[in-house]
Amino acid sequence: MEILFENMPCITDEEVSKALCFSKEQVVRNLPVFTDKFQKAYSEGKFYQPVENDDWTNGFWTGEIWLSYEYAKENGSEDAKSLKAAGEVQVEDFLHRIDNKIMVDHHDMGFLYSPSCVAAYKLTGNQKAREAAIKAADQLISRYHPVGEFIQAWGPMNAPENYRLIIDCLLNLPLLYWASEETGDSKYKEIAEKHIHTAVNNVVRKDYSTWHTFFFDMETGAPDHGATCQGYRDGSAWARGQAWGVYGCALAYKYTGRKEYIDLFRHVTQYYLEHLPKDMVPFWDLEFTDGDDQPRDSSSASIAACGMLEMIKYMDEKEAAVYEKYARQFMKSLYDSYAVKDPKESNGLVLHSTYSNHSPYNTCNHCGVDECNSWGDYFYMEALTRLHKDWKLYW
Repeated sequence: MEILFENMPCITDEEVSKALCFSKEQVVRNLPVFTDKFQKAYSEGKFYQPVENDDWTNGFWTGEIWLSYEYAKENGSEDAKSLKAAGEVQVEDFLHRIDNKIMVDHHDMGFLYSPSCVAAYKLTGNQKAREAAIKAADQLISRYHPVGEFIQAWGPMNAPENYRLIIDCLLNLPLLYWASEETGDSKYKEIAEKHIHTAVNNVVRKDYSTWHTFFFDMETGAPDHGATCQGYRDGSAWARGQAWGVYGCALAYKYTGRKEYIDLFRHVTQYYLEHLPKDMVPFWDLEFTDGDDQPRDSSSASIAACGMLEMIKYMDEKEAAVYEKYARQFMKSLYDSYAVKDPKESNGLVLHSTYSNHSPYNTCNHCGVDECNSWGDYFYMEALTRLHKDWKLYW
């Protein structure tokens, strides 16, 4: 394995604590506005606006509340009480959402319910959180196609143009493993494992870059073709998608124990590292690097750091040290040059993320470019928490 970025500095334990403390305080400052409402997926002019619980991203804000609660409780802060109360209000909203099927006809049940309700149940034993998360797992497996053996991402289930998965879904699957463990019903876990196998065999290209989305033949289930929705072009590597691959491979190994997923993690991660700019925070697509007039996606760096910090649990000491150093280097770069340091500047945590950047070759909308975004803030806090302690993950 070629070691890259050897001279880049690492975040120190003191800086991790400072960053977590500021993040917790920023979350507490936001509670008056964002308890009965949720943060929009991305900031506008660096400030999040309040929205209803009807997007695929709402669970990340609740996840920040629970990470802040953990930190506050551990430090004996009185903020723990208000954070717990706010998290419980949002759990009620998530139960209402799944009971009334409000914008849940897609695969993002894990993104919605793992950092919100699974977290709440693990941390506090909240029974409504458990109920909501199991119902969300039921909703997720309703999108499983036996023909092709995958969970469909979006759109009507009987439409050939939507017969596809996307790489992001690797982060939705832990909800299913949790549901099997919690209920004793293996159906959730069995579907998750089939989806993992189908996904990694198709979204990872021969050079270990990744497709954003992959289509299958609706009649036979045979692999058809890869494409992008959010990357620069079909053949490029969308930065956030490659980071989902890094974290997704780590979680795939955690839950299946299949050794080939460790090797896949190494290759997918190496491709990611080899296509980073000098400060290790990628542009929105790995096609671009230093000197290109393109926006960054800081959220991708936090996601990749989380994946590395998960995978080092399963590696020998020497190899684990390499990936921990990379993760600390990511977090140092983010902390120094991307993280919000003044609440007057933004009510988010990390600047210079990209939600969706339109290009001549993709089909996505142009929104949340060079802003904070909710998952970027959440995974920044998660990575810091992983560096701070032996964290019991929500995924």
